[in-house]
Amino acid sequence: MSGIAGIYFLDGRAVARGELGSMVEILAHRGPDGSASWSEGNVGLGHRMLWTTPESLHEKLPLQNQTEDLVLTADARIDNRGELASALRLIGRPLQEISDSEMILRAYEKWGEDCPGRLLGDFAFAVWDRRKQAIFCARDGMGVKPFYYYKSNRVFLFASEIKALFKVPEVPRKLNEVMVANYLTSTMDDTSVTFYQGILRLPPGHSLTVSPEKTSLRCYWSLDPSRELQLPSDEAYAEALREIFAEAVRCRLRSAFPVGSQLSGGLDSSSVACMARTILLQSGKRRLHTFSAVFDEVPESDERQYINAALAQGGFEPHYVPADRLNPLGDTDRVFWHLDEPFWAPSMFMFLALFKAAQESGVRILLDGDDGDNAIGYGVGHITRLAVAGRWIAAFREVAHLADHFGRSRWRIFKSYVILPFLPEAVLRFRQSLRERLGAPPAEVINSKFARRVGLLRNHQAWRLWMAAAKRGILDQWRNLTDGVGPYGCEMFNKAAAAFSIELRYPFYDRRLLEFCLAVPASQKLHHGLIRMIMRRAMKGILPEAIRGRGGKTSLRPNFDRALLMFGRETLVDVILKAPGDFGRYVDLADLRKAYHQFSSGQERCDSHVIWSAVVLEQWLRYARIMRLQG
Repeated sequence: MSGIAGIYFLDGRAVARGELGSMVEILAHRGPDGSASWSEGNVGLGHRMLWTTPESLHEKLPLQNQTEDLVLTADARIDNRGELASALRLIGRPLQEISDSEMILRAYEKWGEDCPGRLLGDFAFAVWDRRKQAIFCARDGMGVKPFYYYKSNRVFLFASEIKALFKVPEVPRKLNEVMVANYLTSTMDDTSVTFYQGILRLPPGHSLTVSPEKTSLRCYWSLDPSRELQLPSDEAYAEALREIFAEAVRCRLRSAFPVGSQLSGGLDSSSVACMARTILLQSGKRRLHTFSAVFDEVPESDERQYINAALAQGGFEPHYVPADRLNPLGDTDRVFWHLDEPFWAPSMFMFLALFKAAQESGVRILLDGDDGDNAIGYGVGHITRLAVAGRWIAAFREVAHLADHFGRSRWRIFKSYVILPFLPEAVLRFRQSLRERLGAPPAEVINSKFARRVGLLRNHQAWRLWMAAAKRGILDQWRNLTDGVGPYGCEMFNKAAAAFSIELRYPFYDRRLLEFCLAVPASQKLHHGLIRMIMRRAMKGILPEAIRGRGGKTSLRPNFDRALLMFGRETLVDVILKAPGDFGRYVDLADLRKAYHQFSSGQERCDSHVIWSAVVLEQWLRYARIMRLQG
């Protein structure tokens, strides 16, 4: 995890050292181990260095090639180094002497704009090509590394964080109200927009070429939902996944510093931590640090029994964070400064505490099991597919097993996966309007006039997409992996971790693993009511049986609801009951107050996330307004 920035004045102006320097300086938290910049005429590239891998200890960025007609700045970790070294004919030098940035630059020399498709790992980089008078930029396939940019007829700017772009005075700070509407309705489908007009994100799996003559955006990699894998047995599928998953974890353990792993006790984080521990023990390396949130005062949210089951295997150095003492609305101005935009995850306050604990333990690399459920695939769409095929008895059996494992109503599961996917949209609309007339708490609190003004198609957008995905089989998993939620979350957590000089690494976002899992039949993912069955089989002997066979997961909502009222009530009252008039342009204050009164009176059916996200938005709007005035 490092920081990158760059300027290309398309009108020919020379880059002033102060402009580029200020962009690099504001990213100091991303790279405390060094700062450098390069400029030539109307182009400048900057870099902040955070040492993580052994090769990075001797890495110098920005990096020029031998003929000095290419210059690179990068925030990158490349995983297929051996394969690249062979393809690039770098076999005459020890691999440990070749930095990841040199690999990228050599790849661009050999393959040009096709080079990102040859790279495995997490990366965001930019290459100045003097011969073409163009800047070529690329971002990894899942959007783990952030890349923001602004372009006008006069200038092209890019950086790891939005705040660096604002160091150039001509960049406007104008609110993108469409993104506000998307935030309030939880429809983060666009992977390119931000909360600021004119400031864009380079979408995952895309490259961007900018020259005075043209700007071209290109998709170099995407998941293929049509590919289907056929292996001879359950054991063959499990063995193949185990091999791929082990490599996904192994390549992310490359570090010159102690490595940590988040451990919640769930299937995903436990699989990552236990596989990492096994690999480290086999190689005779140091113990793995683990970081776990615990909830002594809210036992219904505590998973210590599963955490302890993993730790009992040995080879770990555990650390605990008392997450039941944290305020979900605390220190938001500091959080907003680092994130630049409103954050969507109510667990952010908990992860900030985990990142701080990791930093205090000397850990710079933190493994994370995020999105393992979507990467492997729940397999519940298998029930829908059984119904489509007319295999009703098999579908009913899976419904019954699933209900038993997860303690849920059989009727609700049957309704969700057998009835609702096939109902006409008009029926779904009527169902929702009926629920609202009967007094159900609002699922969203957006101001309807505002929604119409920005042209938001808000009514059951998520339902329409989900229904179409379910009817087309495997596309439900594909959509979950390719919508805008994942990249947005990666960006938010990347910047939150950067505040503590921590680099997050996600084994479940390994390109090889994703391609494999998406091609695996749904019957390998759901079996007798157990979801992600292929992962459970693959982790036999590595994951404790108490975790490998568990059904659901412990809900963090009891702790979140308690903390919101115990530590955040003053903020809730200030925002919801005393909200400024301009906030009402975006939020239906009557709906918000109704939801708050239901929540504060203890009505279980109220969605506290709706309240929390609206309050976070108001606080960010207030913060952003102050920053605009100061800027």
